Amino acid sequence: MKAFRGKLHLPIIMVCAIALISLLYTERISIILSSNPFFKHKSCSRRAASVTKKNDRNATEEKIDASVVDDRFVFDPEECNVEHGKWVFNRSIKPFYSDRSCPYLDRQVSCVKNGRPDSDYRHWEWQPEDCTLPRFNPELMLEKIRNKRLMFVGDSLQRGQWQSLVCMVESIIPQDKQSMRRGRVLSVFTAEEYNTTIEFYWDPFLVESNSDLHIVGNPKERILKVDSVDKHAKHWTGVDILVFNTYVWWMSGYTIKSYWGSFPNGEEGYEELEAVVAYRIALKTWANWVDTNINPNKTRVFFTSMSPTHIRNADWNNPEGMRCFNETKPYLKKGFWSTGADKRIMRVVVEVIKKMKVPVSVLNITQMSDQRIDAHTKVYTETGGKLLTDEQKADVLHNSDCIHWCLPGVPDTWNQIFLANL
Repeated sequence: MKAFRGKLHLPIIMVCAIALISLLYTERISIILSSNPFFKHKSCSRRAASVTKKNDRNATEEKIDASVVDDRFVFDPEECNVEHGKWVFNRSIKPFYSDRSCPYLDRQVSCVKNGRPDSDYRHWEWQPEDCTLPRFNPELMLEKIRNKRLMFVGDSLQRGQWQSLVCMVESIIPQDKQSMRRGRVLSVFTAEEYNTTIEFYWDPFLVESNSDLHIVGNPKERILKVDSVDKHAKHWTGVDILVFNTYVWWMSGYTIKSYWGSFPNGEEGYEELEAVVAYRIALKTWANWVDTNINPNKTRVFFTSMSPTHIRNADWNNPEGMRCFNETKPYLKKGFWSTGADKRIMRVVVEVIKKMKVPVSVLNITQMSDQRIDAHTKVYTETGGKLLTDEQKADVLHNSDCIHWCLPGVPDTWNQIFLANL
């Protein structure tokens, strides 16, 4: 093939150059978005941010003396994909509280008080790839919920997020202007000056079960009424901001005893359903209640994605490890997805919420939390209401809790994302 020897006019060269640059830019954005199989975000933000930066570039470029410029845009919940990012160690960032300063933490998550010797797990900061996540501001948080009721609904991991948020704001509230009422099912923190409550409602499956009030320890004996939330939902009405979660209790076995409708024998008429199938039915029951009973002009609804567990140390290429016990740093491999984060459950959440009439904001904390193999309570916790004995602590293989998180810790980042979405 002979080379073209005609003259290339300047306008043609410019048009081709602009087209090539646009193609490369679009390709880069497409790659970023296509790597996320669950939640999709618009691709115009970085482009919009670039336009803004270009307008100000002449005024600021003389002040820039660095080889790398942070071109991430300011957080926008409609645009920023927080699940893609990295954990950065930053010892200068101090937690807003400690398990000694906050009086509302359960002993279960008070790792330092329970003897955990290392502290680096408290100084990792999540940095999304595309945007800058605002630092948590307790005053802003309280202003956002002034004259409102905020309620977290779910299991013990959701209770951890609730306790985290309470501890992140309580230090700026005068002691005589705050109070806590703890109950078996409903616990309420009140900030009088803001006329607000931050509440937690215990509901591990969202739907009704025989383990709602008195916990049934043996998963094989738990029975769910997968088509009913009425017993719980009466506590959700009138709440201004609802944050739901349910995951880990569904992962205790391959099948779950479930019943629905008017079985003549009540709970005796259950059927064994695959856990993911039962989960889908239950989540649709919850979604139907939200769509029927929630006025989106009055109530905001959030759903916290699954909090991963770290039981299988081979997931992060440490065959010599003992669950998560001897882990002191995050596993920073990009795209890491452990067996303790079930993708099937994630897909159910996405598919069900996508079809809902009422908008539900998903706080997607799964992949960022999956890297935090270092931040669980391990043996620095309690079981059955009692701290582990020295003998129990020595048996790390059987007694390391690699489900719950130390506080302060990872749930603080969840609440940082939560506030940014408010």
